[in-house]
Amino acid sequence: MFAMKLAARHVEKPWGRTTLPIPIDGHDGGERVGEVWFTRGDGQPMPLLVKLLFTSERLSIQVHPDDEQARDRGLPAGKTECWYVTAAEPGAVLGIGTREALDGDRLRALALDGGIETMMDWKPVRPGDFFLIPAGTVHAIGAGVSLVEVQQNSDVTYRLYDYGRPRELHLDDGVAVARAEPYPDDLTLHTGDSREACRVLAQTSHFTVVKGVDAKAIMACLGAGPVWMVPIEGEVTCGGDRAAPGACLLVEGDEPSFGPGTLVLAAGRSA
Repeated sequence: MFAMKLAARHVEKPWGRTTLPIPIDGHDGGERVGEVWFTRGDGQPMPLLVKLLFTSERLSIQVHPDDEQARDRGLPAGKTECWYVTAAEPGAVLGIGTREALDGDRLRALALDGGIETMMDWKPVRPGDFFLIPAGTVHAIGAGVSLVEVQQNSDVTYRLYDYGRPRELHLDDGVAVARAEPYPDDLTLHTGDSREACRVLAQTSHFTVVKGVDAKAIMACLGAGPVWMVPIEGEVTCGGDRAAPGACLLVEGDEPSFGPGTLVLAAGRSA
């Protein structure tokens, strides 16, 4: 049996925030934090990476390769990910997929002239919205969004367009791995303030993600572990470690206890 509160690694981004909507260990307002990565802190690799994201501007329009495409490029793995929206300012959007199917030549041309920005399908979002983002999906996170991201632990991103920011683009690789097409409706859910014991949000070959209020039901959905537990409301306790919103508890072979009113997003590696 094993449980530990993961370390919160702050990642500065040009689109991040100096003021965050929830307390984060070690954040004093001096950094422009865009992402918080939950890590073991000892360098030991984990199969999944769980993050918090906080945006003040739109992120780049980007794409990730799948496992085969990544290995063809000498990388260990691709990246499939998912997003659970915890907060959204009025008018906040996520760009997921394109409004029509694009071949590689047209995708490249739109990325070069900026037309890709209007070709993206910008979806209004609210707290409780969930999106599965398979590798190959052209996507971007808009301004004014806070979300939990669960992903394969692979730091590979190909930027197609970055609104004129002076950062490198990766058009050759990005166009080659992209499936620039409309986003399937069955990959999104609106869970709202649902307080089911355990609701499965996504089940892929890399991870399973659930939302719920009952520790026993969640562990039954995900198995013995490892399980990443991210409180949305309330607190999770296991083996003397405690996590509140803004933190993540890693649990294996044990059953955590929930405080009053606890709602969590939990993820486990699929068999």
